[in-house]
Parts: sequence; C-alpha cells; structure tokens
Amino acid sequence: MRATDAELTTLAASHDIISLGVLADEARRRRHGTTTTFVRVATVTAEPGAPAAHPPSAGEVRIVGAPASRTAAVDRVREVAANASGAVVTGFALADLEILAAQQGLTLRALLEEMRSAGLELVAEAAIDRLHDARRSIEEVNIAGLGLARLTVEQSPSSDLAPLLKRVADLQRAVAVIRAFAPLPRRVNPAVPTTGYEDVKHVALARIIVDNIASIQIDWSLYGPKLAQVALTVGADDVDAVSPEDETTEGRRRAPLEEIRRNIRAAGLDPVERNGRFDVVAR
Repeated sequence: MRATDAELTTLAASHDIISLGVLADEARRRRHGTTTTFVRVATVTAEPGAPAAHPPSAGEVRIVGAPASRTAAVDRVREVAANASGAVVTGFALADLEILAAQQGLTLRALLEEMRSAGLELVAEAAIDRLHDARRSIEEVNIAGLGLARLTVEQSPSSDLAPLLKRVADLQRAVAVIRAFAPLPRRVNPAVPTTGYEDVKHVALARIIVDNIASIQIDWSLYGPKLAQVALTVGADDVDAVSPEDETTEGRRRAPLEEIRRNIRAAGLDPVERNGRFDVVAR
C-alpha cells in the first residue's frame, strides 16, 4: 500500500536516517533483490571532429556538452555512432536540446528524429528542474523513437525534498517511460555544499517516494565509490558512469571494473554489468 502525502511529508522531515535507510532498503530489495547493476561509460565531447575513440569495454558512449547547432549535433552523433563498435550511443541533456530546437526554429521532435537517424539511441539525461516542459519533452523523446537514459536533478532544493520527489513520481505516472532516476544533484552550490547525511537521506527518500521508477541511480564518477557504496544500502540499485578503463598504473586489481565489483560485494550485493540499454553484459 502506498504511503499517503502526509506520511511522506513526515518521513521527509525525519532525522532518523537509520529507519529511513531500512525502509528504503526493504523497498529496493522487494524490487531488485540483491542485484546491483552498473554501466561503464566512455564520454566524448559534443564538438564535431573531436576524438570519438573509446575503450572497447565501454557499455555506453555518451556525448557530453551542449551542441552549437542542429548540424553540429547531428554530425557529432553520426561520427560517434560510426566509431561505437557495438556500444550504445547516448548523448546530450534534454534541456539543452529544448533550447537548441527553439533557437534553430524547429520542433524538438524533429531534432530528436534527426539525431536518431544519425545513430543516437538514448538521450543521456533529463534534469527535471531544467526542463521547460518535462512531460511534453520526455514524450517527444519517446515518440521520436529514442529512449531516455535517466532522469536527473540539476540542483537540489535547499529545503524540503518531498515536493521535488513527488513531482518526479507524478511525472512518471504521466509518461511511464523513465527507467532510472538519479536523485543527487548534478551541480552543488560550493558556498552551501551538501553533507553526506543529506545525500544518503536524499537517496533513501527517493526510493521510498518515487516508487514507480524501477531504478534509483548513483553516479560513480561524480560522487565517488564511498558514497556510492553507502547509497546502495539505502535504496540505490544502479551505478552510473563507471570508467571503462581496464588497467591502471596500480595494476588490474585496482582497475575500475574490479573496484566496482568489490564495492558492491562488500555491501552484501551482487554486481551485474549492463550496457546503456540496461541489457546485461556477459564478461
């Protein structure tokens, strides 16, 4: 039975992080058991002509940055897709594509369809607090034949988290195509940085309140292995942006693949590598 709005508000106001974590972990295990997925991501810039090579172990090649024009976006997708070697090609922030479509005098759907024809499979991210019209834009992604890799938050609200998380759940009820939600902010105010307590609470509340999105995600490259590991014990079940490099100067045992597996197992969970489509990768 789903919690009422009043119950969710009470949970969000609670300082009992242990009880919140237990509730979130129970919700996560009901859905995923001990399975914890992770994806190795190679990033390339949005500038046409820039290097597009990537390690062969990458399960996703992600184009990052805002494209300068419609032509630049389509050309860059085509370049990256030609060098993908079977990796899933994702790219761009949906909010940037909204802006680009308006600047270029075309519909968002037309822009998305052009990029799909060039080889794009998924839009890399959609920040709910940056989108001009979140529901309509995400629906346009789906209509254009693309997927959405993840819903994100650009900057966390400074006070009550519950309204934002309820908004995410309401958006999913409307569009029903969001596969993963990364609740921790992509951008933190350096003058008022978040604390570890706040980050853990945010993940736990996301799993409890956003009960209609399959995966709660943590970004390995942005938040690091220690917070990622803790997040997996309080509701998160998917780790994004693990490095695709197989070797380091410290040896293979310290390579990202071994480190992510070791961290997941240390949390009492089972690591499963996936690609950008959430297909399991057999190694």
